[in-house]
Amino acid sequence: MRTDFRAERKALPSAVLPRGPVPAFWACVSVGAAAILLTANSVVGFGADLSSFLPVLIAYLGAAAVAAHGVQACYPHNKLGLCNIVTFARMVIVACLAVAMLEARPPDAVLLGLAVLSLCLDGVDGWLARRQGLVSDFGARFDVEVDAGFALTLALYAAVTGVAGPYVVLLGLPYYAFTLARQVWPWLGAPLPERFARKAVCVAQIAVLIAILVPGIPGALLTVAILAVIAALLWSFTRDILWLSRRRAS
Repeated sequence: MRTDFRAERKALPSAVLPRGPVPAFWACVSVGAAAILLTANSVVGFGADLSSFLPVLIAYLGAAAVAAHGVQACYPHNKLGLCNIVTFARMVIVACLAVAMLEARPPDAVLLGLAVLSLCLDGVDGWLARRQGLVSDFGARFDVEVDAGFALTLALYAAVTGVAGPYVVLLGLPYYAFTLARQVWPWLGAPLPERFARKAVCVAQIAVLIAILVPGIPGALLTVAILAVIAALLWSFTRDILWLSRRRAS
């Protein structure tokens, strides 16, 4: 599939390529870096201490480089589109939340607003891709990776700030554990059937992680919700693994 995508890119007129997705993507990277700096030092008020900002900026640039390689290698369209720009904006929000996590900043309305905004935008990028005719494997993977980073960042934030116990990190780890397992057992990378339950569990995962940022929710209620979603995630991943195992054996 990647070879076909490259062929499509090579078939494009040379005059189109400089205005294509890769330059546009790196323009987004530059704007995103500026947005992270502005948010970290002004809007959210982290001050001038760079000890938290620099690690996040380095991680952000590394993730952006990987994504840019994906755009160049296997993105089949000659324009980036609003869909991928929206997903990129969500990645910038995740980076801003990561600064808050490293600063152990207590939950407040600004952090809650950023998290809710990221969740709302999650439903926009796919719709835009279909509307603009820019659906791609890259866009789908980019969206999934940002979702996973969003969940892990919120989970680590809850643990670092003490809003929830250390076990809350388990809410952000299943995707990465599954990705690591696929490197050991490649058969786990086979396509999975669409299932509403899997999507519902993911929504519940993010909803609980965002609820942690809402002041006034009783700690006991949050604990029950977190443990319930951890159990649901384990059930969902176990069911998928068993399905893949049966498919491999058949």
